[in-house]
Amino acid sequence: MIEAALEAQLAALATMSLAQLGNEWQRLTKAPLPRISESLLRMAIACNLQVRKLGGLSREARRQLDPDKRSASRTSRAAPGTRLAREWQGTVHVVSIAEDGSVLWNDRHWRSLSEVARAITGTRWSGPAFFGLRARAAR
Repeated sequence: MIEAALEAQLAALATMSLAQLGNEWQRLTKAPLPRISESLLRMAIACNLQVRKLGGLSREARRQLDPDKRSASRTSRAAPGTRLAREWQGTVHVVSIAEDGSVLWNDRHWRSLSEVARAITGTRWSGPAFFGLRARAAR
């Protein structure tokens, strides 16, 4: 549920003049006023207020909206119950994805596949790439 203070801020936007909207935009973004209609400016300010209070788009949503990143690679999510195996320097490492999304490897819970990949290799790896969940997408 939207917090009462945020609701009040959003409601106040409807009664602001263009000059007040411009001041609010500059206060929030520290950026010059864009050349857009008054109604679009109201929506942009409302969006900015909500993002600040409630958080923005997920990484996956931002990737889907960015045309440059959209086709770079595809990362599959490992569903709870999934077991992944990877051979590294002659040893097969098997991880399981728990119901809470944590990763079980060597009788220990890890927060992510990347942490496990780092522990196995000693270097910073993308866990999804290391365990074969990331594949280059066709352009």
